Amino acid sequence: IGAKVVSHVTQLGDRPHLERLIGPVKVLLDAYGRGEINAVYLSYTRFINTMKQEVVLEQLLPLSATKMQADSHASDTAAGTQHGWDYIYEPDAKELLEGLLTRYIESQVYQAVVENGACEQAARMLAMKNATDNAGDLIDDLQLIYNKARQSAITQELSEIVSGAAAIG
Repeated sequence: IGAKVVSHVTQLGDRPHLERLIGPVKVLLDAYGRGEINAVYLSYTRFINTMKQEVVLEQLLPLSATKMQADSHASDTAAGTQHGWDYIYEPDAKELLEGLLTRYIESQVYQAVVENGACEQAARMLAMKNATDNAGDLIDDLQLIYNKARQSAITQELSEIVSGAAAIG
């Protein structure tokens, strides 16, 4: 798509650690803060179940006001609360929100990595099940061919014995 890749990490293994993701996320946030990049997108495969996964392209930065309002409304509705309070922040609101934004982005990236791993394992499991089923079918087919060939050889030997006995007697 022609996007500029500012940071990446590879070889995360089966059990990814958040510490390995913090560096690339910091590079992205710093580049975004300096205005070097306009947006940060996260592309991953969302795990739905072992038979279904979907590709997701999600915009992380800038945060969408509609997404934030939808998430906030969903959590308020789930909790059964609908109120608008003012809060006093310690330390100041800007510092607190910057820290929370960093943790939010890190958690979104970590979730994407974990879901990618789950999707990969589901695909491997499905491939192995299909291979096992196909091998079982192949074994059954070969066993049938073997039994037919064996039966044919036994029938031929019996007919030779019977014809030999008839020629003697």
